Amino acid sequence: MAKVDEYKLFEGCVIGNRIPFIEASARKVFDKLGINTSEAAFACCPDPTGMKQVDHSSWLAMGARNLTLAEDEGKDIVSLCNGCFQTLKVVNHELKHNEHEKAKVNEILKSVDKEFKGTINVKHFVELLSEVKPEKIKENIVHDFSGLKVACHTGCHYNRPSEILQTDDPMEPTRLREIVKLTGATPVDYEEEMLCCGAGVGNAEEEPSMQVLKNKFDSALRAGAECFVINCPACFQQMDTNQRNLKKLFDEDYNIPILYVTELLALSFGISPDDIGMRYHRARANALLEKYNLK
Repeated sequence: MAKVDEYKLFEGCVIGNRIPFIEASARKVFDKLGINTSEAAFACCPDPTGMKQVDHSSWLAMGARNLTLAEDEGKDIVSLCNGCFQTLKVVNHELKHNEHEKAKVNEILKSVDKEFKGTINVKHFVELLSEVKPEKIKENIVHDFSGLKVACHTGCHYNRPSEILQTDDPMEPTRLREIVKLTGATPVDYEEEMLCCGAGVGNAEEEPSMQVLKNKFDSALRAGAECFVINCPACFQQMDTNQRNLKKLFDEDYNIPILYVTELLALSFGISPDDIGMRYHRARANALLEKYNLK
């Protein structure tokens, strides 16, 4: 991994406003691994699906404005959110390769005294963690999760469109799995690993969204998974908050701990569950924490 002194941290709207404990775990893990970050006055990324389809030019301009803040300091961006990562990486790519759109966007940006130059890169935090030497991660591990069976879920926006994002294999992603393995845990193979969590359709149709989530959970449980490890805030909310809704719709109990990969790493590094806000999870992880003497 090329040495980068500091990244501009893009936490995104969902993490910053709804699940800030995810940011806490990320910051603590970054500190342990010597990954330096700083803040900028970022706005919404904006959303890579809805906003993009409604007004492509505004989507480009808003994304470009965020990129210029990092450009002003000559620092790459690392995103904690799949959707933000996709937006910023695609906007960066599109404007670097389309002079017509770049000129249009820069005309808009003049109103806030900004200009997109295309001088920085955008990384997903899993991509960044996977570039840390395994030995560096292992030397920080004080709690071994050997025996823990994990269902990994990367989410839809993590590596698609793959020809632009180039984060991982879009059909068989490995980076999240490899990070999980470093903690001693075992990623299970389950049939619906690449299935969407269902969050995207949830705002319009609740029942299909819950059916997709149920299919995902059932597949992982059949494979012996004790928890999910994920890397997307939208997926986290879908999977963590809707287990009660599954009970109402399908009369089946689900109590599956949902961990952000930075939470798994933080716990393995000996950071207290209280210090990373595990108590704010809807699906309680108490049994898992007690099993590994973390509570």
